[in-house]
Amino acid sequence: MGAQLARRLGTGDAVVIGLGAMVGAGVFAAFGPAAEVAGAGLLVGLGIAAVVAYANATSSAQLAALHPAAGGTYVYATVRLGRPAGVLAGIAFVVGKTASCAAMALTFGFYVAPDLAHPLAIGAVIALTGVNLAGVQRTAVLTRVIVTVVLAALAAVAFGTLGSGNLAPANLGDLTATGGWYGILQAGGLLFFAFAGYARIATLGEEVVEPETTIPRAIPLALGITLAVYVTIAVGALLAAGPTALAASDAPLAVAVEEGRFAFLVPAVRIGAAVASLGVLLSLLVGVSRTSFAMARDGHLPAPLARVSDASRVPHVAEVTVAIAVIVLLSTGLDLRGAIGFSSFGVLLYYALANASALALEPGERRWPRGLAGLGVFGCLLLMVTLPPTSIITGVAVLSVGSAAIWAGWRWRRGR
Repeated sequence: MGAQLARRLGTGDAVVIGLGAMVGAGVFAAFGPAAEVAGAGLLVGLGIAAVVAYANATSSAQLAALHPAAGGTYVYATVRLGRPAGVLAGIAFVVGKTASCAAMALTFGFYVAPDLAHPLAIGAVIALTGVNLAGVQRTAVLTRVIVTVVLAALAAVAFGTLGSGNLAPANLGDLTATGGWYGILQAGGLLFFAFAGYARIATLGEEVVEPETTIPRAIPLALGITLAVYVTIAVGALLAAGPTALAASDAPLAVAVEEGRFAFLVPAVRIGAAVASLGVLLSLLVGVSRTSFAMARDGHLPAPLARVSDASRVPHVAEVTVAIAVIVLLSTGLDLRGAIGFSSFGVLLYYALANASALALEPGERRWPRGLAGLGVFGCLLLMVTLPPTSIITGVAVLSVGSAAIWAGWRWRRGR
């Protein structure tokens, strides 16, 4: 089995890490692109994304309780569907979430100082990797602080929009006027990017205390809190600023607050956005490194990635390697909205395989109805095919090349 990780995270820690991965990303990064393709229909897209996310959450929770090892769906698909499905899930996660890391690092940079966005993004990756290398308990402690700051900032947004009195109900008019149902589904796929963080809890399954009970409690709780926050902020932003203004801005919540009577809250919004992106980046770096660790432990990625630090008991080589990959990606002049679309493609494929794995569970292993997993498979595939065409083409190309390379390397090692 190889090196093992230490179980140190309780239910509260797991919920907070899930919140750190979700709360902030959708509000500060995905609402703009969603408003661009769906207008006020982004509210329907948000609902669709939440339904698919809930189906995925229940599948991930029951699978993680049965297979509490680092790697998430990579492990579940390997056991339940076979090695090819597991490898595809692992590649989809690592590739998609590496793009997410870059997107969140750029979000931090653009909110703090647009002219220095890329250097700041690289600095954030380096600093947070240092935190993760110190041990997973310190990651959970820092995430608690980040989540607290972000929720305070979002409370300021809610007050600055819904409490301003400068609201236009007409902004919530025809939900299909901008892009029709295709646009709404596309918005759902883009907004799914904001909900995908609950799986961070599952990918940390090998570091959670009593995973059989902790994980099924933590995942739905983190998802429910996040949905409540997103709906409140989305309604407030649309009523205050309207979908056109949100779509045109790289800082949509700042625009929404400016349209109200509390413009003095805008700096708090920007600070909240910067902190939120750091929280998401922190948890993303953890998740990608754990999946890379699991794949290396099974021989699908280079063996050094499976090394665990004697001092902190974290996969330090995988942590550093992921950080280097994100920095390289940031150095290519990555476009934020393109990164979100590409990330959503990889993550939706990952969760389609998670739901397919849950479909394969025996009756005695189920905690939720089998039909919910079937809904998850259908929902993920539907949102995948309605993403922007460039995201689909890039996703298929990268996953094909990655899969071919990994299988070639694995067969070569088997033949030695």
